[in-house]
Amino acid sequence: MYCVILGRVKPIFILLSVFLVLFSCNDSDKVAQEIAAVPIDLNISRFDREFASAGAEGLPVLRKKYPYLFPAPDSVWVAKMQDSLQIELFQEVGNTFQSFEDEKESIIQLFKHIKYYFPEYTVPKIITVTNDVDYNNRIILADSILFVSLDNYLGAEHKYYGGFQRYIAKSLDRNYLVSDIASAFAKQVVPRPRDRTFLARMIYFGKELYLKDLFMPNANDGKRIGYSQDEMDWAIANEEPMWRNFIENEYLYSTDNKLNQRFLEPAPFSKFGLELDNESPGRLGRYVGWQIVRAFMENNDVDIKQLMTMPADEIFKKSNYKPRN
Repeated sequence: MYCVILGRVKPIFILLSVFLVLFSCNDSDKVAQEIAAVPIDLNISRFDREFASAGAEGLPVLRKKYPYLFPAPDSVWVAKMQDSLQIELFQEVGNTFQSFEDEKESIIQLFKHIKYYFPEYTVPKIITVTNDVDYNNRIILADSILFVSLDNYLGAEHKYYGGFQRYIAKSLDRNYLVSDIASAFAKQVVPRPRDRTFLARMIYFGKELYLKDLFMPNANDGKRIGYSQDEMDWAIANEEPMWRNFIENEYLYSTDNKLNQRFLEPAPFSKFGLELDNESPGRLGRYVGWQIVRAFMENNDVDIKQLMTMPADEIFKKSNYKPRN
């Protein structure tokens, strides 16, 4: 009798599983169709090209068109136009970004997803510029304008980046441009944590990366977090031991600011104080925070705006997070 009952239940269980999979697929297809229908009117101005070709006689026109970009007198800008290093910079950017069409299409798709989840958001005007390879300010989102500094996306092997540490240079690639724009938006909607604990800071970055899951569904995890495939493989393979390290050292509720430098801020590697450190990618605290937020969203019925304001401790306790072995 027991075997007969199991025999009856098993087909029902299989049918239920198939139904749930089909329901999930249909729901995902519906969301994808709704996102595709979101209207986006994207305005992109190639100021970098306009400035490079303007000449002194064209400055008045540019100043009128972009008044917020010309705080200094014309003499400063004329000198910049005639500077040999600046001329070379404009040429290098022009060679790499002769066209911006591929990026434009990817940015449109990004803003479609952002508008779907945040319909009140106003799509900014995009202005491409150069900023003397100031990689810390490669993307600036200011009110209704988004500045994209193209001289920070010439490729990891470009001669301009030869003096940079490798972990910085590898991020200066056009493949990360859209991801960086997504991060700039995420920083506007994810509140900075009031709590100074390591857990709160991990969850803060985890929320940002979870938004990129939604905004960039066709990108791989490496592009979202800025890891190479080898770095992603390392993080996945070592998720359980590094989580155990955090627990054993009682880091989660620590307010030691040194943990930021060791596990959250950009760095060539994370600093566990072990022999394997040099093999690890930097920012592994962000990676772990991301997995916690993912687990929370899988196990709880919460919309994205609720997630943004939820305290880290509540997210962690309700996530049932278990690192991959």
